[in-house]
Amino acid sequence: MFIVNYIDRVNIGFVRTQMETDLGIGAAAFGFGAGLFFIAYALFEVPSNLLLQRIGARACLTRIMISWGLVATAMAFIQNETHFYILRFLLGVAEAGFFPGVIYYFTLWLPGAERGKAIAIFLSGSALASVISGPLAGLLLQIDAFGWQSWRWMFFIEGMASVLLCGFVWFWLDSRPHDAKWLERAEQDALVAAIDEEQRAREAATGTATGSKPSIWALLKDLQILLFCLIFFCVQLTIYAATFWLPTIIKRMGDLNSVEIGLFNSIPWLISIVAMYAFARLAARWRFQQAWVATALLIAALGMFASTTGGPVFAFVSVCFAAIGFKAASSLFWPIPQGYLDARIAAGVIALINSVGNLGGFVAPTTFGLLEHYTGSIQGGLYGLAATSVLAAIVVFFVRTQPGPRDDAGLPALRLSQSHA
Repeated sequence: MFIVNYIDRVNIGFVRTQMETDLGIGAAAFGFGAGLFFIAYALFEVPSNLLLQRIGARACLTRIMISWGLVATAMAFIQNETHFYILRFLLGVAEAGFFPGVIYYFTLWLPGAERGKAIAIFLSGSALASVISGPLAGLLLQIDAFGWQSWRWMFFIEGMASVLLCGFVWFWLDSRPHDAKWLERAEQDALVAAIDEEQRAREAATGTATGSKPSIWALLKDLQILLFCLIFFCVQLTIYAATFWLPTIIKRMGDLNSVEIGLFNSIPWLISIVAMYAFARLAARWRFQQAWVATALLIAALGMFASTTGGPVFAFVSVCFAAIGFKAASSLFWPIPQGYLDARIAAGVIALINSVGNLGGFVAPTTFGLLEHYTGSIQGGLYGLAATSVLAAIVVFFVRTQPGPRDDAGLPALRLSQSHA
């Protein structure tokens, strides 16, 4: 699901030139339209994730998928900038809740010790989608049939693939362990018991009474939640800047056709798949999650800064290096808020963190589009990405991986030493 989701989200990066030629959508308009997706995504993400918690993963994720598939297909019929803006916004509405919904879904299925590796495997879907999307777009852009431009065929075929996958999801996805026919009853009970025991330990650590549900709005006053949002925003800035503008960097390397551009585009993401799983394994073995996240962010910062110091080929190699960092940081980050949050409000807060973080997906392409429109260069944006990655690497040492005591309102309680008690 994540592979086809990500392809439908970022495939516009491969047809920017064609849309400018056929529809007159320039760099600034393209960047704004690409970013509108994330405004809608942020607005509707928390309600969507709360709905998933209520009606179950199978129904909610299938609903999300068929909605985004239909909107992605409709991109084949746009005629002007207004259509482009409207459908990018609607795509964000349709997709809202998918990613945080799956992250929350893992809290229902996996004990904390296993979630880091599971998230790394899941997030490799976005990297694998980036590996696939380039060559796939290159092939689809060779289609010339029925008087339609090739970029319209690309949107139509990739959008319909999501619609058709919904049937598989409905019949194969189990919402909770007790729904899984491929587990014996004893296995279901053991898995649920292990996850429930973690929740009881979390309640004991926070001082929250069993059965009482902390207020999400009270938790939003928690500085830790704000730090989580800031860190993930910085990570997403770099990911989406690279996603939407890497094909443009590659085009400057030489006289390449659409298939060759697609193949080059897949290289950084292929590297990042290996890096994500390797970092997850290392973090599971030597546990200091903040240090691993910071290390990955510094690698991303170094790569993005280096991309400004040479020609197009050197910039491409530097982005490949940066991809090791920013994709690994994305997967290493999520076990931190998962370990901190009360399971009963995790769905809403995870959605909030992801919503704020994904606003980076609006800021990055919009800023880069304006920079290229007015200056003819995106170098200033690359400097900014390096700086935000360093900032996030520092901030991550101020977050906690385990909850502390909370008061009756759900806010962190002040720890008092015995001498003060």
